[in-house]
Amino acid sequence: MLGSGKSASSSSKEQRRKVAEKTMDPIRRLGLLDNEDIHMMMQGSSMVKVRSPRWQKSRSLRLLEDGLTVWCESTKSSRKAKAQQTFAVTEVECVREGCQSEALRRLSGSVPDNHCFTVVFRGARKSLDLLCTCEDEAQRWVRGLRTLKERVANMTQKEKLDHWIRGYLRRADQNQDGKMTYDEVKRLLQMINIDLSEQYARSLFKRCDRSGDGRLDHIEIEEFCRELLRRPELDAVFRHYSSNGCVLSTAELRDFLGDQGEDPSLSHAQSLILTYELNDWAQKNQFMTQNGFTMYMLSAENNVFNPDHARVHQDMSQPLAHYFISSSHNTYLTKDQVTSASSTEPYIRALNQGCRSVELDCWDGDKGEPVIYHGHTLTSKVPFKEVLETISQYAFKASPYPIILSIENHCSVDQQAIMAKDLRSVFGRRLLTKPLSDEPLRELPSPEELKGRILVKGKKHIPHLGQLDKTGSSASFSSSSEDEQGISNKNTPRKDPARVSSKLSPELSELVVYCRSVPFSGFENTSEKAAHEMSSFSESEALRLIKDSGKLFVRHNSRQLSRIYPSGQRLQSSNYDPQEMWNSGCQMVALNFQTPGEQMDLNQGRFLPNGRCGYVLKPDFMCSPSSNFNPENTGGGPGHVPTQLIIRIISAQQLPKINTEKASSIVDPQVWVEIHGVDIDNARNKTQRIDNNGFNPRWDCTLSFQLQVPELALVRFVVEDHDHTAKNDFVGQFTLPFTSLRTGYRHVHLLKADGSSLSPATLFVHVKVKRRGVPVKTVSERIAQAKGKA
Repeated sequence: MLGSGKSASSSSKEQRRKVAEKTMDPIRRLGLLDNEDIHMMMQGSSMVKVRSPRWQKSRSLRLLEDGLTVWCESTKSSRKAKAQQTFAVTEVECVREGCQSEALRRLSGSVPDNHCFTVVFRGARKSLDLLCTCEDEAQRWVRGLRTLKERVANMTQKEKLDHWIRGYLRRADQNQDGKMTYDEVKRLLQMINIDLSEQYARSLFKRCDRSGDGRLDHIEIEEFCRELLRRPELDAVFRHYSSNGCVLSTAELRDFLGDQGEDPSLSHAQSLILTYELNDWAQKNQFMTQNGFTMYMLSAENNVFNPDHARVHQDMSQPLAHYFISSSHNTYLTKDQVTSASSTEPYIRALNQGCRSVELDCWDGDKGEPVIYHGHTLTSKVPFKEVLETISQYAFKASPYPIILSIENHCSVDQQAIMAKDLRSVFGRRLLTKPLSDEPLRELPSPEELKGRILVKGKKHIPHLGQLDKTGSSASFSSSSEDEQGISNKNTPRKDPARVSSKLSPELSELVVYCRSVPFSGFENTSEKAAHEMSSFSESEALRLIKDSGKLFVRHNSRQLSRIYPSGQRLQSSNYDPQEMWNSGCQMVALNFQTPGEQMDLNQGRFLPNGRCGYVLKPDFMCSPSSNFNPENTGGGPGHVPTQLIIRIISAQQLPKINTEKASSIVDPQVWVEIHGVDIDNARNKTQRIDNNGFNPRWDCTLSFQLQVPELALVRFVVEDHDHTAKNDFVGQFTLPFTSLRTGYRHVHLLKADGSSLSPATLFVHVKVKRRGVPVKTVSERIAQAKGKA
């Protein structure tokens, strides 16, 4: 009896040990097994969730076993509340230490600052303000979340895929015994979005169940997953270049690289073998096996987006007017233009995306301090100085190049003086307060010359244009974009200058150096206008100018900055098409960054190259004051390079479920490819749909596009879940400039609607480009041609 009791006890201990090891397995794979912060997070913490001084609730937070998901207790039972009981590390924009958010600032002084932190999310999800019991606990959570965020950002596609499939395996193993029955395997297949036929699923299960006990053990599960993750389309590419079907020699890999449009040297092929080949024998003998080839094809080095463009690669020494500049409209708003909250956090999200022009809508505050909100609406207010402090903290984390503060000035002279004082005190030497040179200004300085500087865009007092009154201010139009525009529709009566005039503080006026807001006065004498003068245009006015005087607008934008803003009728913060504005050379095409959708996808794609620094050099043909480029009539003119783009959509991998509430729901994916450019180039085409397979759908569908001005074109890949009775559901997308598109066999790494990674979801495509109808020859074709001539 004693003996059997001891045996049962040791068996129980062994089982607990195995469960503990299994729990820590994901952390081990992340390389964080010895990280004390992560261990503490997995044990969980009791904190206080804060929304206001009155709304404070105790909540438990714990890092789940997958190492990438945090569980946050909620007392609500709604579907939305349950969905928000967890958040993935990939959803986190940043972690702010101390009382920096609006809610925690109100507690400042009543709670220790170092006990607090805020989790800021991507997209529209509300931030999480938390108060810990002690400083050490807060610091551990802050460090731990940042460590996990950094680790995920550096994971290879192979690691992401491995982590993804193991996460589903844990969830499918209902009794957590480490083995999987056929029913559990069927559950796994539904989870990962694949509907295998009963016959094939059973045969695959039996083939892997080598022990014949009706359950797959650890090794058998590995084999089952390998079979599921097989990529026959990748294997076919490998066999096409391999003479023996087993390995690629260095010369064969070189031929493949040449056909891809890459460096076809033996040294480059050898370096890839050293990097991606895991087999020691193959690496030593300079061969690449099928596994090594798959590793390379899944790597960032084989991305459809040119990796050379992931760093700053353009000339940054040209005048500011020669660049497209990533710009945000009403940056402070979290949602709509009428009732949503104003906050500092949208500035963080915008700046972290590389945005270089943010908007500050400034009004007199009740306590003598200016505030930011959307005037004459129900939007909440946020102190002007808090916004400046947030901008100061995040200004140059994503990009070292200058930030332009677009000031919408509705304040009294007294509070304008406070604004000027705050700008100087918060930004210090980074604030540009005088020209870089005493020489007369012929053209705007470059992003390189203005590196690390903060510029103010607004009205500037010109002594000879207005008489100073006793307070030292001059009459000036309001700084709002609508008045600055200076042109109106025929049906809109012009505003009386006397009625819209306001006082301009000399302290604020003198901070405007290179971005002086002036009403647009037409295209006459463009070359004589001061380079530092700029105008703002509503989307409708900009479109009218493009239609009526496209060529003149391009010339104007070669020297002056133009800012475009959304119509005031877009109450839900929707966006206009930015491509039309870029086609005419407008630099600051301001969008509502808080609203995901096609327009923000295009913006993210436009500013993806050049290290995502927020400045992208315009094509040469748009940078001359004598340019003849007309966006409305491009045939035969500057930038006209007839080009054929041929994209074969081969397959997709690991697309997510859309209807997560229904276990049996599986996507029916189809792919759209869109071209966004000058009018004549705009086009879209789609593949057929594949029923009930989001795991590894196969299309092999070729789509062809004719481009006339490729330098302005964006290519957008969109995956949808086909629906017979309603609008198709969005699954994922990826947008990039045509000039950053790589030819050959490539993977497209899809993004969510909010622009964050949809990892590990990808498209596998083949891209071919023919310029002026002449295809770029492959290495094998060039060799054959050379032999023929010999």
